Amino acid sequence: MLAGYSNSPGDASAGPRRWPTNSAIPISPERATLVMFVHPHCPCTRASLGELEKIVARCPKGATTWVVFFRPSATSDGWEETDLWRTADSIPGVHVVRDVDGQLAGRFHVHTSGETLLYDAAGDLLFSGGITLACGHSGDNAGASAVTSYLAGHSPGYCQTPVFGCPIVNLQEREQ
Repeated sequence: MLAGYSNSPGDASAGPRRWPTNSAIPISPERATLVMFVHPHCPCTRASLGELEKIVARCPKGATTWVVFFRPSATSDGWEETDLWRTADSIPGVHVVRDVDGQLAGRFHVHTSGETLLYDAAGDLLFSGGITLACGHSGDNAGASAVTSYLAGHSPGYCQTPVFGCPIVNLQEREQ
């Protein structure tokens, strides 16, 4: 049962093919922009942040990187500032922002914690999906390899991988 859960991807979308014009996050006009969406209480996302840290270390100037943390408006200030927030905030060059009620996640069509999108400087989607091998598991995987390849200057074409994590917005949080 545990192996089945670990290898079951969450709901993933391809993300918008073009950078959303109504996004509160600015796209970088000089280089790629990478955005990871996170539920701050998802234990699976620890591995995704670990993989993101490796990607940023390998390609420190490859992308402007954002980690977007979900926060229901009905929760108290700081609800989203978990150890995952502190981990993301400690990665050099990464910008950490709040996503009140999942508005940004909605604009980017994201449903699952750890879902990562990579756009080129022109605003075209290059990659959409997860950057872990399975739920909560670090290590070599197609998503992290694809993102690293793009950021190193190779263009393998659009790539989509499964994303492993908890739902960004669950029913209890919508009702709070």
